[in-house]
Amino acid sequence: MSVEPLQSARPVPFGQLVPVIVHFDDLDALGMLHNSRYPVLAERAWADHWHRHGFTFEGDWAAASDMCNVIKELKVSYERPITRPGGYAAHLWIERLGRTGMTYGFRICSADGTETYAHGHRVIVRVDPHALRPTPWSDRARTLAAELLRPAPDETLPEGEAA
Repeated sequence: MSVEPLQSARPVPFGQLVPVIVHFDDLDALGMLHNSRYPVLAERAWADHWHRHGFTFEGDWAAASDMCNVIKELKVSYERPITRPGGYAAHLWIERLGRTGMTYGFRICSADGTETYAHGHRVIVRVDPHALRPTPWSDRARTLAAELLRPAPDETLPEGEAA
């Protein structure tokens, strides 16, 4: 299933908002979104973003091209709990685009992008499916990723988010 990026009342200054759903069974015994679900929401939003642009994985790593990548690092900082099921958003951007690696930034936020619940980044490396060694991103992936590059660090994130 593919979802279109959200158009917020106050557009995000960079990147895009992708709708995500928190279900009742995502909440823990205290009635809060379980900590492991935040990166899952971000991961699903990124997968949706790439799939919307024709990057897919259908079981064949050799044919997967840029989708054949591995996670090198994942960091999540929690700002405030999500305590209700419903519609939220993942604010997605690219922090760094290297030859073989890429750093994704993300925020799990309110559907309009104004409230931040968690934020973080994920470093991925594209790998050759046979050698499992780093290999360069395709020109097509680099062009798409460049559209989401975060502006210079002196520009600020939406209110409430640490860099």
